[in-house]
Amino acid sequence: MDQSDKLRLLQSYWYSPRRLHDSPTRYDFPGDRFLPNRSLMDLDRAHTLLTNKATDFKSSKCNEVYQQKLIESQSLNSEGKRIMVFRGSSKSSTKSIRFVDELRQQMAAISDNKSKQAAYRSIPKAEMIVFDAPGLMDDYYVNIMSWGKNNVLAVGLGPTLYLRNSVDQRTHKLFHVREEDNWPTSITWSEETQTLAVGYTCSNLQLWDAESSKLIRSLQGHSGRIASTAWNGHILTSGSRDKSIINHDIRARNHLASCIKKHSDEVCGLKWSNEGDRLASGGSEKQLYIWEASKMSSSKFLHRFTDHCAAVKALAWCPYQHNVLASGGGWNDRCIRIWNTQKGICIHSIETKAQISGLEWNRHHREILSSHGYSTGEDQNKLCLWKYPSMTKVGEFGNHEPRIINLCQVFNYSNF
Repeated sequence: MDQSDKLRLLQSYWYSPRRLHDSPTRYDFPGDRFLPNRSLMDLDRAHTLLTNKATDFKSSKCNEVYQQKLIESQSLNSEGKRIMVFRGSSKSSTKSIRFVDELRQQMAAISDNKSKQAAYRSIPKAEMIVFDAPGLMDDYYVNIMSWGKNNVLAVGLGPTLYLRNSVDQRTHKLFHVREEDNWPTSITWSEETQTLAVGYTCSNLQLWDAESSKLIRSLQGHSGRIASTAWNGHILTSGSRDKSIINHDIRARNHLASCIKKHSDEVCGLKWSNEGDRLASGGSEKQLYIWEASKMSSSKFLHRFTDHCAAVKALAWCPYQHNVLASGGGWNDRCIRIWNTQKGICIHSIETKAQISGLEWNRHHREILSSHGYSTGEDQNKLCLWKYPSMTKVGEFGNHEPRIINLCQVFNYSNF
C-alpha cells in the first residue's frame, strides 16, 4: 500500500461515523474540543460499561470516596424514584438551584434594603465643625472658597489666604496681601490639587504651589476684578468684571488661548462640565451661556438662556447626567433652574424664596444642595436639600447669622 492509499484510508476513518474495533492500528487524531472524533472512541467498551450492571468499573482517577458519593446519588429517595433519572416533575415541587436565579434574588433583596435605608436617611440638623472666619468678604459675586481633592480647604479671609487640612485639622497661611484694595476674589483648586488659582480685585491672576507656598506664575489679560475661575485640565478659565472670559493654557509661554466677550456685565459664575467639553458662564446681566470647548476660539456660543431675573452665579453640572446643568439666580430671581444643554431647554424650575449663592450635586444620592442669602420669608441664610428630578424639598439646615456667600463640597468625607 503506497502513501496515497494510506492517506485515503486514514481520511475514511476520520469521517466515518463507525469503525472496526478489531483493527490494531491506533490513531492520534485529536477530536474537536466539544465534539470528539468518534473514530477514536472505544464504543464497544463504552457500551459494555453502560449495559452491564454487574461490572464494577475501577479507575485510578476515581477513588473510593467518589465511588461512594456516586452510588448515594443514584440510590432511591423516599418516594421510590431515582434522582438521576430523566423524567418530568412539576415546576412547583422543583427547587431552583440555578446560580442566576439565586443571584437575582440576592440582588433584589439588596435593592429592597437600600431603598428602605434611603427612605429613613436622616438629615443632619446641626453642624459637625465650625471654623472661625474673621474678615470673610460679604460680597455675593466673589468665589473665595474651594475644597480640593486633597481634602484641603482654601479660603480667603480679607487679604489673607488660608489652607486648612481636614485630616490633621491644621491651618496654614499661604500668603498675605499688603495692598488694601487688592484682596483675593476668586480661589480654585486645580484638578490634581497641586496648583491653586487666585484671582484678585485689581485684575491679577496668580498660580500658587500650595505645598511649597510659592508663587509659580502671574497671568495677565484682564482689566477688572476676577470673580470666577474654573479648571479644565491644563486650561484655566477666568471671568472678570471687564465682561470677558479668558482661557489660559498654563503650559505655554503665551498663555492666552482664547478670549470671549459676549457678556454685557461682570462674569460671576464659571463651571466646566465633568467631561470638559462644555463651559457654563453666568453674568450679572442675568444671562447664562453654554460654550463648546472646541468652538470657544470663535466666540460662538451653543446656547444663551435669559430666563433668570438676576445675576447667575451658582452653577453645577450633574455628575450622573452629563447634559444636565443646574443654575441659581440672585435676589430678584430666587429660582433654581435645571437645563438640558443638549436640547437647549429648561426642564425644571423651582422658586426658593431666597437668594441663591451656591449649588452642589450630591454624589451619593440624586439630590442637589443650595445655599441661600437674603430671603422673602423665614428661610434666610440656610442650606436646602432638593430631591432630583422632582425638585421636592428633602430638608433644610444651617444656623448662619449672615447670608451664605459660598458653598463647596468635601471630596472625601471619610477623612473629615
